[in-house]
Amino acid sequence: MFKRSDYFILLAVMLSFILSAYLWFVVKDASQAIFTAIWIPSIFTFGIYFKLCALMGRK
Repeated sequence: MFKRSDYFILLAVMLSFILSAYLWFVVKDASQAIFTAIWIPSIFTFGIYFKLCALMGRK
């Protein structure tokens, strides 16, 4: 069901979330943490776009 590319997208999202939490709680830099957290929906959006392109190309 999941391809290798799907796992890379999920890995990128998890890394972005962990980095954002680290910046927020450890470094106490709220602006950088929020900026990094904004990456999460962008990464998901690109992942969905490429997944749809791959599915549409198969038919």
